[in-house]
Amino acid sequence: MRSSAVRSEPREVMDIRQAAGYLGISSDSLYKYASEGFVPAFKLGNRWRFKKSLIDEWMDRQSSASLPPGRPVAVPVRQKKPVRAAR
Repeated sequence: MRSSAVRSEPREVMDIRQAAGYLGISSDSLYKYASEGFVPAFKLGNRWRFKKSLIDEWMDRQSSASLPPGRPVAVPVRQKKPVRAAR
């Protein structure tokens, strides 16, 4: 008998709500990204599905694509804007 408890680990094939939660973005944003082909997804009938292993590979490629090989990452220091004196 299956428990009705909510699963804490993502399934291999996720629907849009599960995948959006896994990625930490809204379902609306993920729907847009899937429609544009930005994230790996496929349609099963009229519903989007996301394979966890493909999402993980895609994230690895996205995060390493912006880094030159063998170079440390330099994070720019953001300067605060000066505060104007009250009049």
